[in-house]
Amino acid sequence: MEIFLQQIVNGLVLGSMYALIALGYTMVYGVLNLINFAHGEILMIGAMSGLTILKAVESWAPGLPGILKLGIAIVGAIPVCIIVNVLVERIAYRRLRNAPRLAPLITAIGVSILLQTLAMIVWGRNPLPFPQVMPSEPLHLFGTLITQTQILLLALAATAMILLVLLVERTRMGRAMRAVAENPRIAGLMGVNADRVIVFTFAVGAALAAVAGVMWGANYASAQFAMGFVPGLKAFSAAVLGGIGNIYGAMLGGILLGLIESLGAGYIGDVTNGFLGSNYQDIFAFLVLILVLTLRPSGLMGERVADRA
Repeated sequence: MEIFLQQIVNGLVLGSMYALIALGYTMVYGVLNLINFAHGEILMIGAMSGLTILKAVESWAPGLPGILKLGIAIVGAIPVCIIVNVLVERIAYRRLRNAPRLAPLITAIGVSILLQTLAMIVWGRNPLPFPQVMPSEPLHLFGTLITQTQILLLALAATAMILLVLLVERTRMGRAMRAVAENPRIAGLMGVNADRVIVFTFAVGAALAAVAGVMWGANYASAQFAMGFVPGLKAFSAAVLGGIGNIYGAMLGGILLGLIESLGAGYIGDVTNGFLGSNYQDIFAFLVLILVLTLRPSGLMGERVADRA
């Protein structure tokens, strides 16, 4: 039972990060009907810029509490990610809104490679150690081990998801986002500025990716220019699992995918003497993606909708 609970905790930590990234995918798809495959690189930029800010804070004010240092790194990384993501939308995607769907997809892959290359030029190609500003000694909680960094990650993820739900369902901008997602042309006739809504959607997704990126680096104590590729693909799998275009589906899909990956790697890895769990952990996310696309393409919370007019 203790092993099971430990894998559940590990899965919740991993799934929370997947959920934060998946929300960026699902919001952009819901509004633009576009898969932004460069979103994983926004996570990477958040981690790398957060690392730079964290090192600067440690050199200028080493006596600050660790949680405050991480908070400063997150607050500093958010505007960097927002600027990059808004520029990506403005330069790469805006002129392709009415283009065939293959054109934005190829463009997104090109933007992903471009961002990776720019990050490699700025920060180098070697993995960089992420300063461990929080105590590394794990806490014993109901027979499981969890670090303070992981507790902070879970709290930040839960807070961000709650704030996003309130934003989408209780604010004027949230209503505008839902209107554009339903039908951008009719929303424009009702006085909604679709361009402003789309830019805002990219900005919100970038802010969530920045939080996930900094906490990913803090949790795994490492960051590099290519770190966003695999988490980005897994988060896309989570968005598809939950029902892409549905924010509740992205949250559910992220958590479920983290639990599936953690439990699969833990238990199947034990059965195979650690071979499958240690070397093929990533396989579970893509097996889930294949099964969902085969059995329920709309996802767990997705709905079949009519084509836009």
